Amino acid sequence: MFYYGFIAFMPMRKIPKDAIIVKVHARMWKWSFEYDNGKKSDTLVVPLNKPVALEMTSQDVIHSFYVPAFRVKEDVVPGKITHMWFIAEEPGEYDVMCAEYCGLRHSYMETKVKVVSDTSYKIWFEQSSTKSAIETNPGYLIIKKNNCIACHSLDGPRLVGPSFKGLYGSVRTVFTNGVKRQCKADDDYIKESIYFPNNDVEDGFPKGVMQSYKNVISEKDINDIINFLKTVH
Repeated sequence: MFYYGFIAFMPMRKIPKDAIIVKVHARMWKWSFEYDNGKKSDTLVVPLNKPVALEMTSQDVIHSFYVPAFRVKEDVVPGKITHMWFIAEEPGEYDVMCAEYCGLRHSYMETKVKVVSDTSYKIWFEQSSTKSAIETNPGYLIIKKNNCIACHSLDGPRLVGPSFKGLYGSVRTVFTNGVKRQCKADDDYIKESIYFPNNDVEDGFPKGVMQSYKNVISEKDINDIINFLKTVH
């Protein structure tokens, strides 16, 4: 039994020398992929019938990169690089999931492997990966660095905390010292929510989940965040 298991295991661990190397970054609750020309993508794009090797690491907790259609799965561990490789033999799009429970949004940590022809892959690979205006916004970079978007979406869905979409200038219903009241999400509200998140807890969300960022995010950073939130509609 050991012999038959071992001869099947060894080819899985021996990465071909001509394999395309893709770096995989995992964090709650998102996958991202980086190619050797610096191009980044939220979808793993690979050529047909070519070996692809993944160098994977996590930015927070243990995740597990799982492609059911390819019968491959490997843990992604913080502070360590784990490896996996495969050859996609059929064109199309295939689900990527996280197979290790990693928190409240674990089941939403999904993306795709997109298998294309070698010609299509080369065209895609050589295309510029110019960042959008959002990705270069100073305020966005601050909330991304502090992993705020793991708990607050930018496009409306309710996560661990309320969405940033339409937040600035809106009227919010909060609990202050157990008293329900309404207030406007202005500059002071944003600053208070970052520095003292449990003073005004939005209705429908639990108290004590968010930590204070008073010693992490500066006053200037808060101004950048506020300016960014004004653009998220």
